[in-house]
Amino acid sequence: MIRVLGTIFAGLLGLAFGSFLNVCLSRWPAGESVVSPRSHCRGCGRALSWWENVPVVSWLALRGRCRSCGAWISWRYPLVELAVAATWSLIAWRFLDSALDLTGAALPFELLRVVGRMILCWLLIALAAFDAEDLWLPDRLTWLGIAIGFLYCLIPLPFLGTFALVHVGNNVYIQAVIASLLGILAAAGLILLIRWIYWLIRRREGIGLGDAKLMAMLAAWLGLQGALLSFAIGVVLGAMAALVVLLLPSTRKNNEGWAATKLPLGTFLCVGGIVSSFWGEQMIHAYLRWAGF
Repeated sequence: MIRVLGTIFAGLLGLAFGSFLNVCLSRWPAGESVVSPRSHCRGCGRALSWWENVPVVSWLALRGRCRSCGAWISWRYPLVELAVAATWSLIAWRFLDSALDLTGAALPFELLRVVGRMILCWLLIALAAFDAEDLWLPDRLTWLGIAIGFLYCLIPLPFLGTFALVHVGNNVYIQAVIASLLGILAAAGLILLIRWIYWLIRRREGIGLGDAKLMAMLAAWLGLQGALLSFAIGVVLGAMAALVVLLLPSTRKNNEGWAATKLPLGTFLCVGGIVSSFWGEQMIHAYLRWAGF
């Protein structure tokens, strides 16, 4: 019962935080505050009533239109809200029950890990939407994500063997910090290397620095293996999107335009990151067994 109630609560909380994310997505690119003014129609500027701010339900009730000016309300609003709600519900369903089974010093740290997973999914959905709409990965999210992810990976250490400091001194912390930092640098370095090779070949930038920071963030949260898996998934999704672009009639008419088409690599990396955060260990183990390791 606790598992079911926790999942429902996490989903409702996800809808609320998804609604707040939509405010950020609408206002940050325009340099506006997310605090004031109150929510309003982007077309006519009318302040919205409370019932027009209910996540998903209001969009459905209004049929995606402002009730004053009839301006279209993007599909992005309900999709983002549902994405946050779905990922948070899945996290609660998969991890909350096992966390509550723990007792003593381990319980608060395991609950922190559940909250950490929710923060990661919120950040990845936010970055995916920003890059898809504006080809922009805000530093305020990537740098913050790197810092929180670095701390997140150190959460289990205090209660490992009670504290494992009795047996190994501070080495457990030093090794974890060094491994995390090296993973972050290696993940970012991979993108920087690809960016440099592309510049040598084409003499123009092909990958933004924001993607390097995003990879560093993924490594901070998921480790280097998880970040590389996210990268592999992102590359496959990006290649599939590129094929779709090539098949569009407008692209076929413009033989030179397809090469200059910009695709949101960050969006695909974020999708890969979400997949990796839920099923990364199973996917990596399955690959290692298949490869005979």
